Amino acid sequence: MDLRPLGRTGLRVSALGLGTMTWSRDTDEHDAREQLRDFADAGGTVIDTSASYADGGAEELLGELLGDVVPRDEVVLVTKAGAARGVVDASRGALLGTLDASLRRLRTDHVDVWLVQTPDPRTPLDETVSALRLAVTSGRARYVGLSNHAGWQVARAATLLEGEVGLAAVEAEYSLLQRGVEREVLPAAGALGAGLLAWSPLGRGVLTGKYRRTVPADSRAASAHLAGFVQPYLDASSAAVVDAVATAAKGLDRTPLEVALAWVRDAPGVASALVGARTAGQLRASLTAEDLTLPDALRAALDEVSAPPVGYPERF
Repeated sequence: MDLRPLGRTGLRVSALGLGTMTWSRDTDEHDAREQLRDFADAGGTVIDTSASYADGGAEELLGELLGDVVPRDEVVLVTKAGAARGVVDASRGALLGTLDASLRRLRTDHVDVWLVQTPDPRTPLDETVSALRLAVTSGRARYVGLSNHAGWQVARAATLLEGEVGLAAVEAEYSLLQRGVEREVLPAAGALGAGLLAWSPLGRGVLTGKYRRTVPADSRAASAHLAGFVQPYLDASSAAVVDAVATAAKGLDRTPLEVALAWVRDAPGVASALVGARTAGQLRASLTAEDLTLPDALRAALDEVSAPPVGYPERF
């Protein structure tokens, strides 16, 4: 698997990353172990988790497997803080306390990339950024960044971290069904030297085509705790994009999943596309996209059919 620089840092990350949102809840220890083994065997290095996933259960399970399935120093460990059980708190005390708890669960003395998971309107961004700076200077994190933040927040944080720390990464949802980051976040990250970690590159599973006719009983859309996560992309406009992906896949003799994933993975500014698989079989299906490069004409057609609306001031 290709290794790429994370923005303008010296850290190199795999083109695909392994997401763990379902670990310890929908993905048990056996499947998690198999996913981690297959991912490492394919040359993957980036493992993305969060203190909020399964209320820390995902980190705990990952901590049990690291060192057993794959050596800790062979992975780029990414975790997040600032949101738990529906409560957003990006104050310095809350963030650093969460980081310490994450390190205990992950059974390591540092994470490679530490991110603030979501904006906190009650806490000044300057205070949030001070926690990122302290995480690096104390050795608890090697690199830091933001997740799900707006372009102006990315720019402000990068300015505050200029010098010895720097803003290394921005994690955001990015797929053929969600291209909003192209308006401001991606340009800001690129200009300021941060690499994009793209979560949900398969449009929350919708771009695989499995929802074209019905909702499978074992899918996220049929799950009590994830149905609301998928529902926004089960509309007519999304269906048109899914149909275009399916047509492209048929012409290439590949799967819609492979086409959608290759589109995000090779988009300008993307350092790693994070694949969150519930089962080891689903992950293996994503790993098959590694050898697919979309023809320019096909990429342009997909760009056109999925283009997001752009207004003032971006189009001035």
